[in-house]
Amino acid sequence: MPFTRPVPPEPTLVASVLPADFAQLGAELQTLEKAGVDRVQWDVMDGRFVPNMTIGPDVIAATRGHVTMGFEAHLMVADPDPMLHRWVEAGCELLIVHAEAVTHLHRTLARIRELGARTGVALNPATPLTAVEHVWDIVDLLLVMTVNPGFGGQSYLASMEPKLAAARAEIDRRGLDVELEVDGGIGPATIGAAARAGATTFCVGTALFTGPGTLADRAADLRKAAAT
Repeated sequence: MPFTRPVPPEPTLVASVLPADFAQLGAELQTLEKAGVDRVQWDVMDGRFVPNMTIGPDVIAATRGHVTMGFEAHLMVADPDPMLHRWVEAGCELLIVHAEAVTHLHRTLARIRELGARTGVALNPATPLTAVEHVWDIVDLLLVMTVNPGFGGQSYLASMEPKLAAARAEIDRRGLDVELEVDGGIGPATIGAAARAGATTFCVGTALFTGPGTLADRAADLRKAAAT
């Protein structure tokens, strides 16, 4: 059955759970939801496509009943196709695959839609926007990476802002209902620049889990910075 959870109003705040206490994931997610985070990003890494390993679908499934906010799976894996159904079954209504990691991008995105989930494509810093030129019709979200994927806590690459701006211009030119997400080094000092470049959805990890005030305070400050 297709997911029907609506996309939250702009700006959309997505929490990466990489900095969370994995021994207390259910409680951590509840804290994020109470703080007003729109959805959670599960950073799935296989040790092949990126030099790190994280979680499988069973971990996500175990937490699904603890919160009602949306789940997205950022599949930083070398061959996502065989496991696509598992992430949907685990409770992810948005699957993000890397253009660099799939052989037939259009086929992969079509399969995600067949499974009832929304489609996302991620572009690494060195990957040009032309990688999605011929799949715009089946893309629900474009994720522009502002770090090289694999680890949390990296520094924001401001050099990706022209790519964000070009993506925003193309989405608007085509009149598409496509979310433009940014991920990597997003915090109070960088979220405004990413927003001005055209992003409307912001994946935040370290800046949500650490810093002054409560998590709710930090989420509110990030929203304010993104909107100014």
